Amino acid sequence: MSSALFLSFIGSLVICMALIPVLSTSASRLSFIDSPRERHVHCEPMAKVGGIAFAFATFIAVLVWAPKDSFLLSSLLGGAVILFFGIWDDRADLHYRVKFAGQVLAALVAMGVAGVHFSSLPFFDELTLPSLVALPLTLLVIVAVTNAVNLSDGLDGLAGGLSLISFIGLACLAYQVNEPLLILLIVSILGGLLGFLRFNTYPARVFMGDAGSQFLGYYLAVAALMLIDAHRAAYSPLLALFIWGVPLLDMVGVMGQRVLEGRSPFVGDRNHIHHRLLSFGLNHGQAVTAIYLVHGLMVSCAYFLRWQSDAVLLAMYLACAGAVLFVFAQPPGRMAAHRAAQSAQPLRAIIHTVSRSQPKSEWPLNLLYVTVPCYLVWAVTAPKEIPSDGGVVAAGLALVVIGSLVSRSAIAWVVRAALYIGSMCLLYYGEAFPRTGVTTLLTPTNMAMVILAVLVFLAIRWAGDGQFQTTPLDHLIGLLAVAMPFLPEMTIGNVSVGPLMAKAVVLFFAFELLLYLRASAAMRLGLVSLAILTGMMWRAWWP
Repeated sequence: MSSALFLSFIGSLVICMALIPVLSTSASRLSFIDSPRERHVHCEPMAKVGGIAFAFATFIAVLVWAPKDSFLLSSLLGGAVILFFGIWDDRADLHYRVKFAGQVLAALVAMGVAGVHFSSLPFFDELTLPSLVALPLTLLVIVAVTNAVNLSDGLDGLAGGLSLISFIGLACLAYQVNEPLLILLIVSILGGLLGFLRFNTYPARVFMGDAGSQFLGYYLAVAALMLIDAHRAAYSPLLALFIWGVPLLDMVGVMGQRVLEGRSPFVGDRNHIHHRLLSFGLNHGQAVTAIYLVHGLMVSCAYFLRWQSDAVLLAMYLACAGAVLFVFAQPPGRMAAHRAAQSAQPLRAIIHTVSRSQPKSEWPLNLLYVTVPCYLVWAVTAPKEIPSDGGVVAAGLALVVIGSLVSRSAIAWVVRAALYIGSMCLLYYGEAFPRTGVTTLLTPTNMAMVILAVLVFLAIRWAGDGQFQTTPLDHLIGLLAVAMPFLPEMTIGNVSVGPLMAKAVVLFFAFELLLYLRASAAMRLGLVSLAILTGMMWRAWWP
C-alpha cells in the first residue's frame, strides 16, 4: 500500500502537469475560456481547463495504482458525474437549476453506490439517525459543500489552496483511524491539485473552472462524511465543519446577507470574503495568504481536537465562525485599495532607491548552482536499492527530457517536472531503503539538506534583488514543510512523511531559484536530470 500511495501521488502530479499545457492550447477552440465579467477579478480571457486536468489525473492514478476496491470505483462514478456537469457548465454556462440537478445526481450516486451517509449527530452519539432523516441530510451536505468550494473560487490559487489544506487535514485524520483506501483517494487528488496550483498561483495561467471547483467540493464532502460515519472512523460530525472551514462560512455569510437584503441567495455579487479583503486595501497575495492562514487554523483544530468532546468542538467552532463572519458585518472599504496604492507610491520609490544602492551578493546563488547538482548525483547512490518501478518512472522522464532538449521546446517546464519527480523518488528511496539501520538525525542526507536550506534562504534574501517573488502557494508549502515533521505517526510504510516533505520543499525551492534567476540553469539542470535518471535506471535494472 505504501508503494501505491507514493506512485498515485507522483503519477497524478505528473499527469496533471502534462495535461494542462495540452488542454490550454485547445481551450479556445473547445470554448473553455473564462472571459472577464463584472464580478471577476481577472482582466484577460483565461483558459479554464485546470479542473479537467486534475480530475482526470485523479481518475487515472486511482485506476492504475489503487486496489480495485468497490468503494474507490463507486466514488469515481460520483466524481465522473459531477465532472461531466462541471464541464458542461464551463462550456454552456448552465442555469443554476441544471447545475443543482447535476450536484443532486452526484450526491445520490455517493449515497446509493458508495454508501456515504450521515449516521449520527453531535451530542447524540448513541442515537442512530433513521434513513428518512439521514438521507436528506446527507444530500443537503454534499450539495452545500460542493457549492461552497465553487463559490470560493474567486482569486488565483484560492479555492485550490483551501482544498489542498482541507485534503491534507482529511489525510491526517484518515491515517489516525487506519483508512488506507480513503487515504489513497485523497493522495491521488492531492497530487493532481498540487500540479494544478503550479499553474494557478497568482498571476494564474489557467483556471480550474466549475468542473474543478465542484469536483473538489464534492470529494471534500464525501471524504469528510466517510470519516464521521459512526460505523467507520467514529469522529464527531463537528470535525467536518472545521475541515470545510472558510468556504462553508463564506457561503453562509454571503447567502445570509443576500436574504437579509431581500435578494435571491443564488444571484452572484462581490461580497465574498476575498472581495471584502481586497476592498479593505489588501492586495491579491495578502488576501489569499490571510484566508489560507485562517483556514489552516481551522483545519489544524480538526486534527488537534479530534478526540475532544462535542462541547469543546462546538465552542471552538463558534469562536472561529464568529471571527470569519465578523468580516461580513464590516462595511466594504471600496476606496481603501485606491488610497493604499496612492500612499504606497512614495514608499515604493524609497524602497527601489535603497535596493539599488545596496550591493547584492551572488555567492549563495553561485554555491547553490554547484551544490544542487552534486547533491542530486550523490542522492542516486544513497538508497541501498531502487525498485524496478523507479526505473520505469526514470525511463519515461528521461525520454521526455531528451525530446525537450533536442526540440528546445518548453525546456524549463520539462526539466522542472523531471527534477521534481526524480528528486522526490530519490528522497523516498533513500528513506525507504537506507544503507544502514542506525536511526539518527545527523545523517549526511540531513546535514546536506540543512546546508541547502540555508543557501536557499540566503539566495532569496541576497541574490534575488527583488526578482524572485514568493507567492501565497510558496508560503503555504513552506508552512506545511515546517509543520509536517511535528505531526505524530505520519508514515508511508517505514518512511516518515513529515521530514520527507520538508526535504522535498527545500529542493523544490532550490530548483525554482536556479531556473528563475539563472538563464543557463535550464540546460544545465536538464543534463543533470538526465544523469540522475540514467543512474536510477542503472541501479533499478542492473543492481
